[in-house]
Amino acid sequence: MSASSLKSRLASGETIVGTFVKTPSPIVVEVLALTPLDCVCLDAEHAPFDRGTLDVCIMAARAAGMDVLVRVPSAAPEHVLNALDCGATGVVIPHVRSAADAEAVVRSAHYGQAGRGYAGSSRAAGYTTVAMAQHKNASAARTVVIAQIEDPEAVDSIDAIAAVEGIDALFIGRVDLTVAYGASSQDDPRVIAAVERVVAASVAAGKPVGMFLARVEDVQYWRERGALLFLLGSDHAFLLAGARDLAHRVKH
Repeated sequence: MSASSLKSRLASGETIVGTFVKTPSPIVVEVLALTPLDCVCLDAEHAPFDRGTLDVCIMAARAAGMDVLVRVPSAAPEHVLNALDCGATGVVIPHVRSAADAEAVVRSAHYGQAGRGYAGSSRAAGYTTVAMAQHKNASAARTVVIAQIEDPEAVDSIDAIAAVEGIDALFIGRVDLTVAYGASSQDDPRVIAAVERVVAASVAAGKPVGMFLARVEDVQYWRERGALLFLLGSDHAFLLAGARDLAHRVKH
């Protein structure tokens, strides 16, 4: 891992670029770790990751020095626990709709009363080689908790969500917002207005904010408005683009 943690890099306002991994293969993660990307995000919400495949993919990322996030299937505490015990840098929590949701997520990701269950035998805890106090302190300093904003209710409550202590960043799910608003395009004015509202509220609260964008050309527009975390594309997208380009160059 880099000398500066992903958590501190986000807090300092550094632009972070990562991609989603949809294929539950440690080799895919290992290859992506050879690139200048800042992190990868294992998409356990929409791709067929289970505890075993999460484990080996996180292991591959850590071995290669790549920060690794897990977009968990839901905010259920056991999903958060699984990802963090396996050694993930942090979690992206889908469908955070209220400040209460955000507060619950923070509790589940950190040790303390009504919080994350403790096991010294996990990878995160060094397989019993790290003392409890040392691991708890390291986990608090390192663990990144990202709330995904992808519902109209969340947009309506964004000021309260952005104010929740322990949420390290907000991540805008623009595709889900498009569906939720009944729009047919991510460029629908209602969707753009929602994204702008979330970004503005995050900046006002001093909270890092990021998003997925279908067009990399749009990054500069949103960066100028305060966004700094960009999880763009995926391993699937890279395969498709590379294959299309190869076929086009040979046949034309």
